[in-house]
Amino acid sequence: MRKKLKIKKNDKVKVITGESKGQEGKVLKVIADDMKIIVEGVNLVSKHTKPNAANPQGGIIKKEAPIHISNVMLVDKQNNPTRVGRKIVKDKLVRYSIKSGEVIE
Repeated sequence: MRKKLKIKKNDKVKVITGESKGQEGKVLKVIADDMKIIVEGVNLVSKHTKPNAANPQGGIIKKEAPIHISNVMLVDKQNNPTRVGRKIVKDKLVRYSIKSGEVIE
């Protein structure tokens, strides 16, 4: 049984712990099995690549590495990090901001 995650692709999140603390970015990918996400421009690692057809020069490239979902918080419309709750509105389950109480689209 997998746990229901409250952060989805294209959400804006802020890193609250770790080496990238304080950085914000858009969620590029959610890895639900490992409870990790990949955030644009956050947790960059250097990857050494051999020359190939796509990259004839080879060399070192910067790439986003996964970060655990517990190390980030969703950013609401007022740019405040907030916890996420779920409630039923008009017979539909929606996410909402615990801080401001408004529904997250």
